[in-house]
Amino acid sequence: MKILLVEDEVNIASFIERGLRESGHEVLTAYDGSAGWELIQKERFQLLILDLIMPKMNGLELCARYRAEYGYTSLVIMLTALGTTGDIVKGLDAGADDYLVKPFSFAELEARIQALSRRAKTELPPVALSCGDLVLETENHRAIRKGIPIDLTVREYRLLEYLMANQGTALSRQSIIKQVWDKEPDRNMNIVDVYVNYLRAKIDKEFDTKLIHTVSGIGYRMEG
Repeated sequence: MKILLVEDEVNIASFIERGLRESGHEVLTAYDGSAGWELIQKERFQLLILDLIMPKMNGLELCARYRAEYGYTSLVIMLTALGTTGDIVKGLDAGADDYLVKPFSFAELEARIQALSRRAKTELPPVALSCGDLVLETENHRAIRKGIPIDLTVREYRLLEYLMANQGTALSRQSIIKQVWDKEPDRNMNIVDVYVNYLRAKIDKEFDTKLIHTVSGIGYRMEG
């Protein structure tokens, strides 16, 4: 599992990071909320472990900001030295999936990680797809990039959903026609290029990082 640890106490961060690596996880560590947010924008994580009280941006702010921009595509565990019910509720309200009160043993942290992972695998399919900083909410057919809602037509939505569900894979125009238009491909594949251009105008044009890539001689690939 790829994990982001954001903890301003160096000794605690070192203890947690060492344990996670020994358990086979890939870990990146930041020592304040702002540095954690910078890593979130550059990398994709399956789990965030956030300390509650940190300089520059506290754990509640970082968690809420992450949920607002990236949805519920990753798990979040909040670490807190404050064990009151009010503090715990604030963490859960900000979007945390679980919390641990300091001091705790590493065995307890690992048990929480495993429990959350098992629960995530047995829940219903995700209601959102993500690619880089783009989130597609599959329940309401809405795309959001860097907090900006993007309106999509029915066909644009189906095309984007297919690209995002198969991100990293080069998809031929033939397969796109078959999956998005529900028809057997014919000689005229121009409709795919037309709708890819529509999507690019909405989700790529105003952003530095382009997500839809042309694969010469094949079709298109979505990658953040």
